[in-house]
Amino acid sequence: MALRTKPPYRADHVGSFLRPQAVLDARVKHEVNQISAEELRGIEDEAILSLIKKQEDIGLKAVTDGEFRRSTWHMDFLCKIGGVESAGLQLRPFQSDAGEVKTEIPMPRVVNRLHLAETIFGEDFKFLKAHAKATPKLTIPAPSLLHGLGAALTANAVYQDEAGFLADLVAVYVDEVRRLAELGCTYLQIDDTMFATLGDPSYRDKLKMSGGNADDRHLTYIRLINEAVAKRPANMAVCVHTCRGNHRSAWVASGGYDMVAEAVFNDLNVDGFFLEYDDARSGTFEPLRFVPKGKTVVLGLVTSKKGVIEKKDDIKRRIDAAARFVDIDQLALSTQCGFASTVQGNLLTEEQQFAKLRLVVETAHEVWGAA
Repeated sequence: MALRTKPPYRADHVGSFLRPQAVLDARVKHEVNQISAEELRGIEDEAILSLIKKQEDIGLKAVTDGEFRRSTWHMDFLCKIGGVESAGLQLRPFQSDAGEVKTEIPMPRVVNRLHLAETIFGEDFKFLKAHAKATPKLTIPAPSLLHGLGAALTANAVYQDEAGFLADLVAVYVDEVRRLAELGCTYLQIDDTMFATLGDPSYRDKLKMSGGNADDRHLTYIRLINEAVAKRPANMAVCVHTCRGNHRSAWVASGGYDMVAEAVFNDLNVDGFFLEYDDARSGTFEPLRFVPKGKTVVLGLVTSKKGVIEKKDDIKRRIDAAARFVDIDQLALSTQCGFASTVQGNLLTEEQQFAKLRLVVETAHEVWGAA
């Protein structure tokens, strides 16, 4: 099979890692003014350098900074968009193997016209790129998040119509992608929860009850991403990761990709898709029949939510099952989501985290001949 010299790679991962205790302790000290922002960043720097080496030693061809400088996978980005601020915590129902989990998560709100004052995560990416031998990958939340979380169109909204809000939102992302390209970013992952969550019938019912168009919403989000990356340079690979929520090993939705698959796989102008496929919540592989030639599906067959280490033969059987619907040469392997989409992290150990990544790399070598 063809060697992959451009992302996504045969063995890949979603991006976030469990924060080392030193980073967690430093964040607490910074919050109570016991250490400065510069001291905190220095501790993060050391942890990121160690993480880069661990990823490269495992054999990964793409590395991230683990999102060590973030509190959550999305809010640190969204609140750096001009005109957006945190609206505080909101109680949201998550699910885990133990049942319903009531979880307070931070929510954004729009308080002014959207604009981009500086490159978001620009300095963070420059640090990663300066110290990585492997391809440095940056992860950012999809533009659909600010819309999907209901941050703009409220009673006292800055925007009185959705079209104006979405136009400004796209403009922010276009500018951000351009700036990242100028910094040398050649691997950008756009993290989304909306495409996968729209596969949950209960979520679509809630949208319809609130007046939303649940059946066509994914088409709007496809357009937002396409417009956001339309001017990216030819050497920048863009992938979309979509999941159903990831916080302390809990999730918010269940359901297959069937409803959105044909449009997302064919019309989204990206190089690849990172898809959750670690358990029955994700549905069957059948929607993969819509994946066109030239696009890669990174199968998230190794769960980041549990510490138990998967069996290699089980993963291979799952890859074979997926290959009945899409050419195996268009497939790759990864963890199902990040290990720590929020600073608290999922319920597994660092040792288990890295063991899972070694499993991904070893399995990719045995299936495709390379990672």
